[in-house]
Amino acid sequence: MEGRTYNFSAGPAPMPRSVLERARDELLDYNHEGASIMEVSHRGKSFLEVAEQSEQNLRDLLKIPANYKVLFLQGGARGQFAGIPLNLKGKKGSADYVNSGHWAQSAIKEALRYLDVNVIADGKGASFHTMPEESEWRFSSDAAYVHYTPNETIGGLEFPFIPDSGDVPLVADMSSNILSGPIDVSRFGLIYAGAQKNIGPAGLTVVIVRDDLLDRGHSNCPAVLDYRVQADKDSMYNTPPTFAWYLAGLVFEWLKEQGGLEAMDQLNDRKAGKLYRVIDESGFYHNKVDTRWRSRMNVPFTLAAPELDKVFLAESEKNGFLYLKGHKSVGGMRASLYNAVPEEHVDALIAFMKEFERKYG
Repeated sequence: MEGRTYNFSAGPAPMPRSVLERARDELLDYNHEGASIMEVSHRGKSFLEVAEQSEQNLRDLLKIPANYKVLFLQGGARGQFAGIPLNLKGKKGSADYVNSGHWAQSAIKEALRYLDVNVIADGKGASFHTMPEESEWRFSSDAAYVHYTPNETIGGLEFPFIPDSGDVPLVADMSSNILSGPIDVSRFGLIYAGAQKNIGPAGLTVVIVRDDLLDRGHSNCPAVLDYRVQADKDSMYNTPPTFAWYLAGLVFEWLKEQGGLEAMDQLNDRKAGKLYRVIDESGFYHNKVDTRWRSRMNVPFTLAAPELDKVFLAESEKNGFLYLKGHKSVGGMRASLYNAVPEEHVDALIAFMKEFERKYG
């Protein structure tokens, strides 16, 4: 592994090795300019070419329709928790939210600063191990938008369908599952994603927003969060996170080289399928999420005896497996299987888990 570990971090997450190697090679001298890409003007020719190609590659990967703007912003998903109601509220006084776990709850808490929130579906009663079927959701008649979190990084729950919000704009926090497979962008009014899982390094946030939603912004919306302002300035109203944008562009190129999102979809099915299979076939490991709602990106699991947690973590780290400790709110273990996690790393983890069960089961 040449000093590299088996990295299963939930984020910031692994990046493709070839991307890191290219960035290393170009770090001091980008495009024979005698300067790093992070040292040149974001309004200069070199960086504008990076920005334009990055956007085009993302559009190609996701097949983004022409009537959507792609914004490369800062502030993470948490910034958009505020930006969304400030931009999309319009003359409405409320929005519909789906409560599917930690990050959905965080989005709801922030949105309540700006409008009334109607929770139309709530998985809290089931400890977020499953969600009510869509037929049971209680949509409002006058909501400004419908917000949901397609994949919950902490709880390991992923929606197996795209909700039907009718004529109301559907908003999705895809921070932890964007680019893991094809999606129909036209089903959404807005998609947003922190970059640090499947896009690139922390510091960049991608927003994909339909043109007709650009001018609903509240008069008190800060300009740096205003979608119309950012769209008109090509995401450069303020100095953008140039190095993170550049690296994201390299990841988009890498994804195309791998065969695009159809190929990633098949790869992610295999990786998650293997890991869930060894968990399900074992009496030693357990995953509590309803099988229909299991995440492909984030696989939480517990051991037969909680006192073995520290032993598992110590031995796994000794063998080169990092960041397997589950979030403090749920405990146990968690393996995140983002695009850049090679299938052979998942195979190695499975082999370790089987050996650990043999020793302690």
